Amino acid sequence: MAKASSRRDTLLAIGYNLGNLAIALVLWEFFSWYMGSPYFPPFRDILVAFIQLSRFGDVEGISLSWHIWASLVRIFAGFGAACALGIPLGLLMGLYPVIYARTRAIIEPIRFIPPIAWIPLAIVLLVGFQRYAFLIWLGAFFPIFINTLVSVPRVNPIHLNVTRIYGATRWYMIRKIVIPSVLPDIAAGMRIGLGIAWMCIVAAEMIGGEMVGVGRLILKYAELIRMSEIIVGMLLIGIIGFIMNEIFLRVEKRLFKWRWEVSID
Repeated sequence: MAKASSRRDTLLAIGYNLGNLAIALVLWEFFSWYMGSPYFPPFRDILVAFIQLSRFGDVEGISLSWHIWASLVRIFAGFGAACALGIPLGLLMGLYPVIYARTRAIIEPIRFIPPIAWIPLAIVLLVGFQRYAFLIWLGAFFPIFINTLVSVPRVNPIHLNVTRIYGATRWYMIRKIVIPSVLPDIAAGMRIGLGIAWMCIVAAEMIGGEMVGVGRLILKYAELIRMSEIIVGMLLIGIIGFIMNEIFLRVEKRLFKWRWEVSID
């Protein structure tokens, strides 16, 4: 019964989303016709631009798939580095708050500096792939780190006290109680960090020296004032980000079924 209800809710949600998407497309066409501006192209022109880019590549002959692949590689490099550092560091400072208390005067001001503000420094000190990975790492690191840090003190003390009574070691409690308890919060931080990483990659590719990447694709056609191709690039970023977010949500629901909060759509 529960499975049938869940399947019905899923189909209903898909139906609503498809209906709202159709409404959005109709509204887009209407406003494009109403404004009559070459800078607000109808959706059919955007679709034609997408087909042309897919078949023939951009103005320099670089294929659309290569632009997407280059951005994805940079995203996962910077995002992977952010996870590799942010999760252990968040756990360490969550378990030993005195470390965070004595370093927060350094950590917190850096956290509030936008990744875009680091672009001039990245241009001067870094080259090529390092520049992209660094800027993406900056954007993704702090959501992952902060979510991990604040989740550790929220671990249910009853669970810790029970294991302590039975003589469990600190490492056992960390492994069996703390880490499983904070994993959903870490996953939430990773999803937030991944979204910010996409924002950073566009800015990084626009100032980077390489001519490949979705951000660079947008800049190329912005210089030519070709709005259809620009919107294709924007939509690609949104669609790829949406797909990655949905994959994250599905993995969360499968891994953390015991957390009812994660299972809510």
